[in-house]
Amino acid sequence: MQKAKIEFEYEIYTTIDELLTEDKDLLEQARKVTATAYAPYSKFLVGAAAILQNGEVVKGTNQENASYPVGICAERTLLGTAAMSHTNVPIITMAIAYNNLNGKSDVPVSPCGMCRQSLSEYENRTGKPIRLILSGMEGKIFIIENTGNLLPFSFSGDHLLGL
Repeated sequence: MQKAKIEFEYEIYTTIDELLTEDKDLLEQARKVTATAYAPYSKFLVGAAAILQNGEVVKGTNQENASYPVGICAERTLLGTAAMSHTNVPIITMAIAYNNLNGKSDVPVSPCGMCRQSLSEYENRTGKPIRLILSGMEGKIFIIENTGNLLPFSFSGDHLLGL
């Protein structure tokens, strides 16, 4: 038997004011776009904003549905928009923020498992890592250098091809 360990480093900022200007601007856009999320059931509004390699900014929000499995997360809404509007253009950085109308929004949360897989696929598709900025509406901010850190044993097209 062999044991292995997976670790990764990430940055922790106390407030948005500690961020570089470009990161601060992107996070502010993610926070602002939470207001357009459709989350009448959970009251957990999520917004995402990403800067693409071509300089364009793409945004997405979560869209709930009374039939819960039909809803879609902000990250996957953004990825679909980016893939459609800017085919194969890499995402450099994605900021994800949430506003919990039922309570506090001051602790960073990370993407769900389905979004982690989708982010991993987008990285594979474009051949570039996606840097993540995770935050609530205030408080600490985490910066993760690539989404692969969140899903180290991701499923990929290589598995389907038998590689």
